[in-house]
Amino acid sequence: MAFDGIVIANLVHDFKEAAEGGRISKIAQPEADEILLTVKKDGKTSRISLSANASLPMARLVEENKISPLQAPNFCMLLRKHISGGQVQRIYQPMMDRIICIEILHYNDLGDLCRKDLYMELMGKHSNLVFCDEDGMILDCIKHVSARQSSLRELLPGKEYVFPHTADKFNPLEETGENFVQRLSKLPFPLAKAIYSAYYGISPLIAQEICFRAGLEPDVPAKGLPQEHLLHLSNHFLWLMEDVKEGHFYPNLVVQGKEPVAFSSVKLTQYRDAQEIRFDSVSEMLESYYSAKERFSRIRQKSADLRKTTSTALERCRRKYDLQEKQLSDTQKREKYRLYGELLNAYGYQVEPGLKKCELLNYYDGKMVTVPLDPQKTAAENAQHYFEKYSKMKRTYEDLSQRTMETKADMEHLQSVATWLDIAQTEADLAQVREELEEAGYLKKHAQGRKKMKRAEKSVPFHYISSDGFDIYVGKNNLQNEELTFHVANGGDWWFHAKKMPGSHVIVRTGGKEMTDRAFEEAGALAAYYSSGRNQEKVEIDYLQRKNVKKPNGARPGFVVYYTNYSLMAKPDISGLKEAPDSGSLRQENHNGKGNGSKH
Repeated sequence: MAFDGIVIANLVHDFKEAAEGGRISKIAQPEADEILLTVKKDGKTSRISLSANASLPMARLVEENKISPLQAPNFCMLLRKHISGGQVQRIYQPMMDRIICIEILHYNDLGDLCRKDLYMELMGKHSNLVFCDEDGMILDCIKHVSARQSSLRELLPGKEYVFPHTADKFNPLEETGENFVQRLSKLPFPLAKAIYSAYYGISPLIAQEICFRAGLEPDVPAKGLPQEHLLHLSNHFLWLMEDVKEGHFYPNLVVQGKEPVAFSSVKLTQYRDAQEIRFDSVSEMLESYYSAKERFSRIRQKSADLRKTTSTALERCRRKYDLQEKQLSDTQKREKYRLYGELLNAYGYQVEPGLKKCELLNYYDGKMVTVPLDPQKTAAENAQHYFEKYSKMKRTYEDLSQRTMETKADMEHLQSVATWLDIAQTEADLAQVREELEEAGYLKKHAQGRKKMKRAEKSVPFHYISSDGFDIYVGKNNLQNEELTFHVANGGDWWFHAKKMPGSHVIVRTGGKEMTDRAFEEAGALAAYYSSGRNQEKVEIDYLQRKNVKKPNGARPGFVVYYTNYSLMAKPDISGLKEAPDSGSLRQENHNGKGNGSKH
């Protein structure tokens, strides 16, 4: 999710309140592409972080200082020379583009009052920090961009600074309803794309939000849309821009389950089924979003080798299973060969030598059967040949039936591992999945790695508390599912699982109390979310008392059977549920209650 003009407008609004009119007391460059300005205003200290990092450009107010290198880089030294002690005169956003301009007044070596401009361009991998004099000439950039790198816009000391404006885009804050309708009616794009293509600072997310508020599909062509629809759309567009102009921002983060999916400084009404988290400031929102996103990305990267191993093994199993199914299908002919042999034994005396086929009566159903013959063999020899083929196919069928079941079990196991990799949130979770793959023989065991794993923090099931106060535990992998179901749960506790798909065992500890309908619904939602069906609209959930869950002899960890159960349809939405404060701790108690089952 990239910065858009509205988020930057929110940042500029906060920067103005914190720093406009204040003095720059400190300038640091903690990273090669980041500047940290410490500003004092009305007895308060604020820190503005400006990062031109290609993968994660960022601008925000931060609380804590960062450790800087002993030798300040050249760009930092230049800023200190010119604007250290200077006054922040104005902070603004030109054209509602993804640019923040900080104007600073300072005294030069001769004691004359001068102005310098620091431009923060938040444009993805092209982000940059540009320092200019009052005539618009570039003094230096944190990243130099030569004509060889960009033929359109050089960013080098001594060059004139020009805004990276696009000729066919307009300032949305200066738009009128009439112009909006005229512009969009001429664009040969889908409606949402037409909006963000026509105006600075409007991201695809905001364009879709405007369409949603207007009740229009974002994918319909803008050109040819009825004028009344475009006029209705323009009203929602202008109302949103009015909020931006008046500084009415709404920093919020949209979360699906636990993963952040979007952020904005306006309310995102298009995410009806997701959880919204409101923040006091845009800087807090950005910090929360990127820290959470970084955590998910880090786990994704660390699990890459496990994902590859699982995917490769699963694909191999699928090919193997398909081949075995085909071979198994071929053995279905065996009963036909047995019948041929029996009929030749019974009516062989009627078969004349040298025939290539004969018609014989099937005494099982009274119908005539055509039996192919080898003319070089007698009827008895042909019968023996068919019995031999039958016996061979029967042995093949029995062997293949067992091997096909084993291959299918391997496939189901690997599919469940793929689900656990999606669910994993910590390195401890990944370590337990790795242990499971090692035990199953898909990875080599490493003694040294095992010692480190034992010393590391142990992964434990999720712990939620229902709205009615019931403790709900959710396994993160097959090992935890096994532990929860057969070593933690009592026989009277309730057990939930997504029907016929990999997923977590969900245990509701009843404590002898009768469960409420609300608790059943929330446990079902958890079972749906922590399953391979988490992206479906609804998931069928099986539930029953734990005493009816059984583990077959020799089954892999977490695989169970059950024969009587109830079912419910659950939406994989846990936005209304929060983990218990002590989530991460689980008392491992021994219970006398006996378990029950269903296959998973």
